[in-house]
Amino acid sequence: MIMIPLHHILILSVLLFTTGVYVVISRKNAIHLLIGIELIFLSASMNFIAFSYHDPSLLQGQVFSLFIIIVAAAESSLVLAMLLQVVRHFRSIDIDKVNDPKE
Repeated sequence: MIMIPLHHILILSVLLFTTGVYVVISRKNAIHLLIGIELIFLSASMNFIAFSYHDPSLLQGQVFSLFIIIVAAAESSLVLAMLLQVVRHFRSIDIDKVNDPKE
């Protein structure tokens, strides 16, 4: 089996993390924010799995990664449910329109 070097996985994880942070900071659409948060969770999960893979005596990386996946799935379902309620009320998913105190 071919071993992928740890630094390759970490570079990919950093790229995913910075992409997620950029999406969270720059976008005003609620769905884009959700995608950015999921990218950040994915990069953290990749780090845990990579370090656990390179130290096979410890399984904490897989356990933490499974926990992150469960939390991300719960977060996605809750955010999407709240987003549906916001769309019904404000008729928009633009965060600036939702934050407007006039409505």
